[in-house]
Amino acid sequence: MKKEELYAPIRDKYDELKEVLNGTDIEKIRELTLEVHGMVHPAEVSGRTEKTIADYVLDYMLAGHQNDIVPREDWDVDLRYAGTKTVPMCWQLWHTYRIEDLVSNILMMDQPQIFDEEWQKKIGASITDTGNALELDEAVAFGKGINAEALRDYMITVGKNTRKILASLTLEQIQSMVPESWVMRILEEGGVTTDFRSVWLLVYWGRLTRGGMILTPMTDHHMMHLPPCINNLPILESL
Repeated sequence: MKKEELYAPIRDKYDELKEVLNGTDIEKIRELTLEVHGMVHPAEVSGRTEKTIADYVLDYMLAGHQNDIVPREDWDVDLRYAGTKTVPMCWQLWHTYRIEDLVSNILMMDQPQIFDEEWQKKIGASITDTGNALELDEAVAFGKGINAEALRDYMITVGKNTRKILASLTLEQIQSMVPESWVMRILEEGGVTTDFRSVWLLVYWGRLTRGGMILTPMTDHHMMHLPPCINNLPILESL
């Protein structure tokens, strides 16, 4: 398996999704949303038969590489607001799925997030937020406490729950922004901190429609954080 064989189909489908979100065909929107979501999550989440980019990264992490250090991203997007530009591999998965949990449940549906004290205990996480503001030494310490198997279980639970939400959204919801009070719930529940490198996320998410959330936290955000793992670790070569 070559990297381009993983990346190209995702890019193509993502471009289709962006285009269809400009229209009103709700069935096509749902179809492409779920397809792209499935492509960037472990196959178990969507029931796919072939391994996904997320499976390659997850399997490598579970093989004892959770604390391998990788670039946070392969291009500068939000690194100006980041505590560190390099992170343990497990941070990438924690970060993307904490954001998906927060955005899909709190912002898209105004319902409880999945993460709670019990999940925090199982995972061994020293934080409840997305980890945006951690310095490198803090991120390394965070990674050493993570139970990789429990993090995997959280990922699968979040991903499956998100798909139920995405399949239920109406066209009106997809085209609408959400109340500011929903956005502030994320801060109140510890999903972000008051550090400017963390709280800026609320400003960003608060400007999105749910359609915009589909494009960023639910799908393309994963493609900001999975490729750095594959591009900088011998994941595919080790298969």
